Amino acid sequence: MNMISRFMSDESGATAIEYGLIAALIGVALITVLGQVGSSLSTTFGKVKSSLDTANGGGT
Repeated sequence: MNMISRFMSDESGATAIEYGLIAALIGVALITVLGQVGSSLSTTFGKVKSSLDTANGGGT
């Protein structure tokens, strides 16, 4: 009986699961933010390239 009560009061597995969930949420947040930043950078570099092409007389 003592072993069962110790097993029921042990919360180390729950703590590991909580840390895993936190790490997964941070990963999803990073992927979302970096995806948006990447799209923004791509748009910005496209505008810069277009402006440079125009300033250069339209040449490639």
